[in-house]
Amino acid sequence: MVVTSSLAYLAAPLALLPGVWATPTSSQGPSGTSASLVSSSAPSSTPTTPPGNSTGFSGYRNALYYSNWSIYGANMQPQQIPADQVTHLLYAFADIGPDGEVKSSDSWSDTDKHYPGDSWSEPGLNAYGCVKQLYVLKKKHRRMKTLLSIGGWTYSPKFAPVAATKASRERFCNTAVTLLKDWGMDGLDIDWEYPTNAEQAKDFVLLLQTCRAALDSYAAKHASNYHFLLTIAAPAGPQHYNHLNFTAMDPFLDAWHIMTYDYAGSWDATSGHQANLFPSKSNPEATKFSTERAVNDYIARGVPRRKIVLGLPLYGRQFVGTAGPGHPYAGIGSDGSIPGQPGIWLYKDLPRPGATEHFDAEVGAAYSFSKATSKPGSTGTMVSYDTLTSAKRKVDYLLEKGLGGAVFWEAAGDKTGEESLVAAVKKGMGLPDQTQNWLSYPASRYTNIKMGMPGY
Repeated sequence: MVVTSSLAYLAAPLALLPGVWATPTSSQGPSGTSASLVSSSAPSSTPTTPPGNSTGFSGYRNALYYSNWSIYGANMQPQQIPADQVTHLLYAFADIGPDGEVKSSDSWSDTDKHYPGDSWSEPGLNAYGCVKQLYVLKKKHRRMKTLLSIGGWTYSPKFAPVAATKASRERFCNTAVTLLKDWGMDGLDIDWEYPTNAEQAKDFVLLLQTCRAALDSYAAKHASNYHFLLTIAAPAGPQHYNHLNFTAMDPFLDAWHIMTYDYAGSWDATSGHQANLFPSKSNPEATKFSTERAVNDYIARGVPRRKIVLGLPLYGRQFVGTAGPGHPYAGIGSDGSIPGQPGIWLYKDLPRPGATEHFDAEVGAAYSFSKATSKPGSTGTMVSYDTLTSAKRKVDYLLEKGLGGAVFWEAAGDKTGEESLVAAVKKGMGLPDQTQNWLSYPASRYTNIKMGMPGY
C-alpha cells in the first residue's frame, strides 16, 4: 500500500509493479451458476468437519498471501507453501467483470495446469492447477483455511461501479460464493484499494453485507451452517482509512488485514522506512507514516483488537545514493529480484552482498546499508525490509496491543528454515488459530472437489 500516492500495495502486491507483480493474464476461469441457485447433495464419501466459530478468540492468525502468478517468475508452486505455519492462506487475485461477476484472472494457473501426479484421463470435469493443490494442502493441514482474495491494486478500479448498485452487488457476491464452492475454499477476502468518498464507503458496507448474506445462505444450504470467513485488506494510510465507515463495516468482517507497509518508496523525496512501527522523533523524515497511528485509529473507531491483523512485507524497497534513512537519494537502482521491476528485492534475496543489516529500535524497523566507498560520509544503498529482529519486535507489539495476528505479502518472498519470517512470527505469537477448515463442497462444478479429492 503506497500511502503517499495513487499507488498501493498489499493486494497490489507492489502496486508500483504491474508486470510480474500484477496478474500476468486475463483469461476467464469457471463461472458456474449463482451460488444462491445451486442445489445438489454431497456424496457420502465427502469428508466433513464441525461448523466453524466466528466468535471468541481461538488463537492467533498467521495469514499469508499467495498469488496465482507466483508459479511464473518467482517459480513458487503451491506445494511449496509452508502450510504447517499458516492459519489462513489468501489466494490472490480474482478479477471482476463489468457486471460484477467475480471470475478467474488466470485459468491456467488457477484450474488448468497439471502437476506431477495429475491425471489427464479422470472422468468428469476436474480442477487442477493451484486450486487442486490448495485443496490437497487443506486436507493435510486441517487448520489452514483458504480464502479467495478479490481485487488487488490491478482490479480495484472495478469495485466502485460494481458496489454502487444492488444488482451488481448481488452479482458480485453470488459469483464470488460460486467460485468459493467450486474451488473448495473457506472464505472471501475483499481487497478494494480504495474507497475515495462517503458514497463509496457506504457502497462498501452494502457490498460486505451482501457477501456476508450470500456466504451464510450457501452455508445453510450446503455446509451445515459452517462459518465461511469474510475479511478485507485494509489501508494503513489515514487519507484512505478516514473514508471508511468502521462501525458499519465491522459486524460483517472476521478480520481487518491492515497493510502496514509501503510507507516509503520511489515517490518520496527522501529515503525512509517502509514498515516502521513508530514515528521517529530524532529523524522524522525517515518515518512518513507509522503502524502505531493506524492501529490506534482503528481501535479508537471501534474495531475489536482481536480482529486487527498486522501486515508484514516479505520484500524490501531500495534507495540508491543516500546516506541512510531520512536522507535524499539518487534513485532506486536498476537491479532487483524480479526482471523488469527495479528497486524491489524479495526478503529471500536480502541482505545484498556487502550490505550490513541494522535495526532502529526507536521506530521498530530494519534495513540494510552498503557504502559506495570507504570514505567518511559517503553515500550508499539502503534497502528497507523486515528481518527476524524487526519481525520479532512486531510480534511483541501485537501481543502487547492484544491484536489478532499477522498477515504477510507474499509467500514467494520468504526464506526457508530458521530464517523464515512466517515461521518466526507464528512461533513468537504462540497459540495459532485452532478453527478447522471445511472440506465438503457437494455443489462444486468440479468432480474431484465435489468428491473430496479422493486419493489424497
